[in-house]
Amino acid sequence: MRNETFRAVWVANLISNFGGLIQSVGAAWLMTSLTTSAALVALVQASITLPIMLFSLAAGAVADNYDKRRVMLAAQVLMTVVAALLTWCAWVGWIAPWSLLVFTFLLGCGLALNNPAWQSSVRDMVPRQDLPQAIALNSVGMNIARSVGPAVGGMIVAAAGAAAAFAVNALSYLALIVVLLRWRPARPARLLPPELLGAAMGAGLRFVAMSPAIRTVMARALAFGLAGSAVTALLPLVARDLVGGGPVTFGLLLGAFGIGAIAGALLTSRMRQGLGPEGVVRLSFVGFAACAAAIAFSASMPATMLALAVGGACWVLALSSFNVAVQVSSPRWVVGRTLALYQTAAFGGMALGSWTWGLLAERFSVRDVLALSAVAHLVVLAAGLRRRLPDDAEINLEPLDRWREPSLGLEIRPRSGPIVVTIEYRIREEDVREFLALMAERRRIRRRDGARHWHLLRDLAEPELWTERYDTPTWLDYVRMSQRITQADARIVDRLRALHRGPEPPRVRRRIERQPVATALEAGSGEADHYPTDPAQGPG
Repeated sequence: MRNETFRAVWVANLISNFGGLIQSVGAAWLMTSLTTSAALVALVQASITLPIMLFSLAAGAVADNYDKRRVMLAAQVLMTVVAALLTWCAWVGWIAPWSLLVFTFLLGCGLALNNPAWQSSVRDMVPRQDLPQAIALNSVGMNIARSVGPAVGGMIVAAAGAAAAFAVNALSYLALIVVLLRWRPARPARLLPPELLGAAMGAGLRFVAMSPAIRTVMARALAFGLAGSAVTALLPLVARDLVGGGPVTFGLLLGAFGIGAIAGALLTSRMRQGLGPEGVVRLSFVGFAACAAAIAFSASMPATMLALAVGGACWVLALSSFNVAVQVSSPRWVVGRTLALYQTAAFGGMALGSWTWGLLAERFSVRDVLALSAVAHLVVLAAGLRRRLPDDAEINLEPLDRWREPSLGLEIRPRSGPIVVTIEYRIREEDVREFLALMAERRRIRRRDGARHWHLLRDLAEPELWTERYDTPTWLDYVRMSQRITQADARIVDRLRALHRGPEPPRVRRRIERQPVATALEAGSGEADHYPTDPAQGPG
């Protein structure tokens, strides 16, 4: 909090989160007055989280390739406009169940655009060693709002109706817009043009697919969101049917969840030091299972609030652990996309879970569904015991910065390609086993960073001669891939060079692929067709 920029954005986000939770109370309670369908009530939460599942990857690609501040500004303006329109429609009585879901879906689209830019920009505001604390503080801010906002939202809805809650939300975005307009972050010079949206999304998917640690985090987050969404999605029905209250009761229950989440965020650092990330997540699964079971069998307001406080602490402990694990496992060039895919997994689980638990609540009772959710947490915990989270060991993911653009004898454009690269190694027979093990990791790194058609070849006439081969679609893609090698990858690079037994370093050849062109003379017409004399200028 000593960092002025982080502090200003954090306070503005706190105000925005406060308004968003007031809006959520208004929307959820308005839906209970518009319909008796438990599925439609549960879809209020699902309509906010679904866009995060659908659009986060595209938003992460935008955040990685463009000015994060402007992306956040665009998202805040979008949500302000949507919230103002929702306020007007609610005020004049033009709201039906499905139109309410459309408005909450559009607000979710704004969140989907904003979240990857905001979360990845934290790395630009604080030093790396402060990143876990900054992420925990973001959870504290969200849950300070969660502890107070819903109760205030319930009072506003009870006193002035849902339209007043929507109006407060529309005004809450203005503080963050003002802070973002005043923030002028130092932007490093961009040496390469932004990636096209489709290519950038593909690069993010490829990076996650080739990163086992991030895949583990995403699987655990998906399972946690799927199992845990029953409590938050059905909470309006808990307030109305199990506890026997109204909108104020609903707000107080959400407030209890938020107070627990604040306690969990404040304990995050100490618990991670004592238990490690995996221990914290396992404890969170068990604690949230106990929360769901206690709510299912309680008709007492104080007991339900206590159970929700435990659930809130476990909720923030698990999600903040997942968030930190993703950020420390991602280099800067792709962190927006990896965070987006993590959010897609977590919020996708919440959206799917909210819809599923809502349908089950229509067929069975709310109490039965919450008990089933508790069992689901324990089952998911058992299934995840073999897929541990990465620990907090320091991994230097800054660029290795050893690559220099080579001198070329052929003029080439950024879009020229495909580019075929071969690297020749001379390896003694006694080093082959270690060489092959290193090459397995080398293949993962190459493919993670953008290489295609990776192969390892051994010469039949000279068995000690090995050739690594891969290609990229264009020269620009080759340059991007070469600049994505990180300091953590240097161990593989250096060890391969140490195994090489030759008078010179491993020989690198870069070629451009071209197809032969048959001339008209060869075809029998007597005239030669015209074709490009410079291969780099030709098609492909």
